[in-house]
Amino acid sequence: MKLIRFGEPGKEKPGVILNDKKYDVSAFGEDYTEQFFETDGINRLAAFVQDNLLPEVAEDVRLGSPITRPSKLVCIGLNYADHAKETNAPLPPEPVIFMKSTTAIVGPFDDIMIPKNSVKTDWEVELAVVIGKKASYVEEAEAMDYVAGYVLHNDVSEREFQLERNGTWDKGKGCDTFAPLGPFLATPDEIADPHNLRLWLKVNGETMQDGTTSNFIFNLPHLISYTSQFMTLLPGDIISTGTPAGVGLGMKPPIYLKAGDVVELGIEGLGESKQNVIAYAKN
Repeated sequence: MKLIRFGEPGKEKPGVILNDKKYDVSAFGEDYTEQFFETDGINRLAAFVQDNLLPEVAEDVRLGSPITRPSKLVCIGLNYADHAKETNAPLPPEPVIFMKSTTAIVGPFDDIMIPKNSVKTDWEVELAVVIGKKASYVEEAEAMDYVAGYVLHNDVSEREFQLERNGTWDKGKGCDTFAPLGPFLATPDEIADPHNLRLWLKVNGETMQDGTTSNFIFNLPHLISYTSQFMTLLPGDIISTGTPAGVGLGMKPPIYLKAGDVVELGIEGLGESKQNVIAYAKN
């Protein structure tokens, strides 16, 4: 299945995509929350969809993040050798883990707002994994049993905040609008091989990133198992698995986003998203 959430920000309703059409499943009575995933929600939803006539959703409706705000958005740094090279970073002997604030999560076609005082806002197309059940000290051999689905993620990053302001990377990763997710969550049966997916990103129509998940340094079972050694992953939590080469930081000279730019990205089997870049404005 492909899960969506649609409607105004903060008022999204659950839906599904069937045969490329969007349908409202509000009558199911649950949003895509931690409890939904924890209680076998995907299989229960599949049965509901099969047994009920669903109202269609307008094509032009806004899409939100395909899951509600999770307890954690965990990110993996430097998981592609070519990206490590372009940023002059050594290959990590173990996965690099950092956290992205869940308040950064927005819909796949929402604006990216450049933070106040930012001059180095950058892009990163990533495959994100959604956890389906509580995971702690998971063995690699069993790790994929914990996957509820996959989603497209733009790990928007402010490089000065991340790399020049001391401390951890987190302060350059969690700004408002810095985590566009979607357009949909695809359940594992929709993705034949998550380790062989093309992913790409364009800025103003120019291709910046064009890679494949076959170039992971650390594969998904390892990342899920490894992360679960350091924290309990709850149903609905997200692990974003790193980005291939082609980020603005790696250009010579570096290129960063500015108001008026348009970012488009996609992953094979997970759809495409598009964000307009706007200047900082106080909410």
